[in-house]
Amino acid sequence: MEPAKTPPAPSSDAKLHFLDYWRIIRIRKVIILAVFLLVVITTTAVTFVLPVSYSSTARLKIEKDTPDITPFGIGGGSQMYDPYFLTTEFEVLKSRKILNPVIEKLGLNVEFSKRNKSAREYTTQESYDILSGQVEVKQFRNTSIIEITALSPTAQSAADVANAVAQSYEQYRNSLRSGKKDRGLETLTNQLSNLEADLKVKQAEVDELKQRLKIPDIVVDGGQFQSLSTDEIRRLSMMKTEIESRLNQEEIILRNLKQKQGSELRDALNATKPTALLQSLLQDLSTAQVRKVSLNPDYGPEHPEVKRIDEVIKTLNSQIDKQVAGIMASMSTQVESDRDTKNKIEETLSNAQKVDAEKMATYQPYRDKKRQLETLDRVRQAMLAAIMQENVTGAISKESSVEIVDYAIPGLRPVKPAKMLNIALGAIAGLLLGVGLAFFIEYLDTSVKTIDDVEQALQAPVLGVIPQNVGTLINEGPESPHAEAYRVLRTNVLFSRKDPGLRTMTVVSGGAGEGKSTTIFNLATIFAQQGSRVLIVDSDLRRPSLHKLMNVANTVGLTNYLLKQNKLEEVIQTTSLPSMDFLPSGKLPSSSMGILNSAAMRAFIEEAKSRYDFVFFDSPPIMGVSDASILASEVDMAILVVQYRKYPQQMTLRAKQMVEKVGGKLLGVVLNNINISQDSYYYYYSGYYYDYYSKSDDSRPEGEKKADGKAAKASKSGIDVRPKY
Repeated sequence: MEPAKTPPAPSSDAKLHFLDYWRIIRIRKVIILAVFLLVVITTTAVTFVLPVSYSSTARLKIEKDTPDITPFGIGGGSQMYDPYFLTTEFEVLKSRKILNPVIEKLGLNVEFSKRNKSAREYTTQESYDILSGQVEVKQFRNTSIIEITALSPTAQSAADVANAVAQSYEQYRNSLRSGKKDRGLETLTNQLSNLEADLKVKQAEVDELKQRLKIPDIVVDGGQFQSLSTDEIRRLSMMKTEIESRLNQEEIILRNLKQKQGSELRDALNATKPTALLQSLLQDLSTAQVRKVSLNPDYGPEHPEVKRIDEVIKTLNSQIDKQVAGIMASMSTQVESDRDTKNKIEETLSNAQKVDAEKMATYQPYRDKKRQLETLDRVRQAMLAAIMQENVTGAISKESSVEIVDYAIPGLRPVKPAKMLNIALGAIAGLLLGVGLAFFIEYLDTSVKTIDDVEQALQAPVLGVIPQNVGTLINEGPESPHAEAYRVLRTNVLFSRKDPGLRTMTVVSGGAGEGKSTTIFNLATIFAQQGSRVLIVDSDLRRPSLHKLMNVANTVGLTNYLLKQNKLEEVIQTTSLPSMDFLPSGKLPSSSMGILNSAAMRAFIEEAKSRYDFVFFDSPPIMGVSDASILASEVDMAILVVQYRKYPQQMTLRAKQMVEKVGGKLLGVVLNNINISQDSYYYYYSGYYYDYYSKSDDSRPEGEKKADGKAAKASKSGIDVRPKY
């Protein structure tokens, strides 16, 4: 027989829905509740046994050390913003310089040793470690006010510690401010004394050099240290620059004029070096030339008037040439004169610079000493100003930059432990821990939980979902609310078999206690109730149980028939259902493998198929023994029963593979023992029928209810099972 090929299940969304989380919480609610109660009870117990602590707070207003007013306009009363100032002071407040005086003042070495029941007195270091943990410093709402909070077993000691810390810090800041001022003034005064001594020595050296080098007072008293020839050198330099500029301009003009001739030269001179005479002669020449032009059309060259005009023009040209030559000569003479003057000025300037350099070299030692003296004097003036500044600042500064705004007062009630807060946090933590533990256990639980788990892991369809606490349907009757689950299973079995000739069936499971016997017994009952002729065979030769459900003896049965000790008619028994017969397992053999895997067993199966419409075989667990595998290979169909949340999925998958390995036809899977009241996921598979039939039962006439009650009472005493033949 070829193993059945199950079509792969459609892939489902792997993401968990909110209802899946809710389902896990409902299923694991016992764990969640247990963890919740454990954490809450533990938190409450610990809270009530913890020692109480009182809190008290002193508030300080802290500012930098600055004067109220600005003396002499130097510096400023307001300082630049320092983002680390308050943070730094937080650390100072918890330092040993502040807390050690508090320990000494309040006698905390003895107090802490008594409080902790120590046989010896604590050292200051040990007390500091304890006190620093009991003092908290923080800023108040973005202000310059600092809150010092102290914790202590008594309200008065907490207030004393907070006030002592505030006072210790105030004293520290005041002593630090006054100490800085005194040290600064002392340092400045000492430096000023040394500087004045050096200044006297330098002044004596300067005076000695002045006398020895015979330096005039005008040189000493000037704004800048200069010799007497400095002004003359400056004047000569200016003259040299001026004459060089004029000489260069004249040379350029003269050079350009020498390149011109005739009327062009006349016009250039008239433009660059005009004279009254030259301008008059040029005007007369122009007038004469115009007159001659006007006479030419009427008179010939020999006309007296024309000759007179020619003579006038000739005379004017001669005069103009003389005037041009004179101007050119004058310009050349001026250039030569300026050149000589320039040379003389350069010679004089060179001599003056030489003399000045010699004088400056002679005065150089004096200049160096004078400069050093001036530097020392400026330093002395700055020191005098600084000393005066410090004296005035100290006189007008604030009395203190630390002000105790509020002194600490004893608290009215303890602040630790916060009982309600601790219990509330414990409840939240317990709930979160319980839910987390539930999800962790759910994560570790690899058993079958949902239909999707079966279809994804086994690649096999789910034929039915059986609720929890199902009994035998013969006892419960056809109107049992559980019967509909088996009717759905029967319908799916009939639709899953492809060949109507497949009429023998077994139910297998991976492990013991998954409900194989109950499932096959109730399934056979449903088939019988629907009119089919059914034989149910207890073929579990390891631990038979169907005879217990029938409440009959197991003296003779299948093994007696297969060993040819009895005929088939002698071992088959009838039940209260006319269409359902029962074959017990019979006496258990020493080894069941040879009996089930025999020709007699196969002949029995064929004989049963010829007599009944459907034959159902119970079997032992398929894991560990081979009986179930043999039965799965010999019958027409097999169904795998999986109990909800019992065995790992890998074990169930292995059971399915063993059926297919021996050639069994696996129709599908039955999920058994579902707690529908806890897991609403399965309500729509079975719970609906339970509710429906419960309501139907309530609506029946009273006579039918009484009749069913009598039948149920009679069924409790045992099922009517008799030998068939």
